[in-house]
Amino acid sequence: MKIALFGASGMIGSRVVAEAASRGIEVTAITRTGTEVAGATRSLSGDMADAELGARMAADHDVIVSTTGPSRTGGDHQEWLDALSTLAKASGETRLFVVGGAGSLFAGETMLKDTAEFPPAYKAEAETGTKALELLRAANPSPWTLISPAPEIAPGERTGTYKVELEVPAGDSISAEDFAVAMVDEIAEPQHIDARFTVAN
Repeated sequence: MKIALFGASGMIGSRVVAEAASRGIEVTAITRTGTEVAGATRSLSGDMADAELGARMAADHDVIVSTTGPSRTGGDHQEWLDALSTLAKASGETRLFVVGGAGSLFAGETMLKDTAEFPPAYKAEAETGTKALELLRAANPSPWTLISPAPEIAPGERTGTYKVELEVPAGDSISAEDFAVAMVDEIAEPQHIDARFTVAN
């Protein structure tokens, strides 16, 4: 299996590369600077706003993965949404797997981003993450999947275990290592085609 991973040098991306490589999956690591990423089969400089690159990656890989986010260096939120839209169109019939945010998960009838407890500092990014989910649902570049992390995600222990939910948080937190495990599990054996899911420890 071969995957192309945009945002491969970030907290989540680098761990997905390592987890995938440990299972014998070939990874093309794509970053804006072309940084060599440990475990990757090859590393490229590129951006998901590049439709030609996206189409080329779709033709050569089984899954296209984006672990980028709207706060990426040098980009604004609309630029990131436009880039995601470009990648979705370029993916064609190749599976697209996108890391979203936790703000669009629900607490009862209310999205987390709209609850009184949601940290104001993350509100703008949560709004953009919600738009990303809406974009994929509307455009439906089948087959696609979006994964939302738990409300808290940070480097930690790889336990290899996690709980899955669809629209509500599966728990309060998850390690970036176990988030990568969940992602590679989904890459290897897809369970959530044309859908969003979420995981937590």
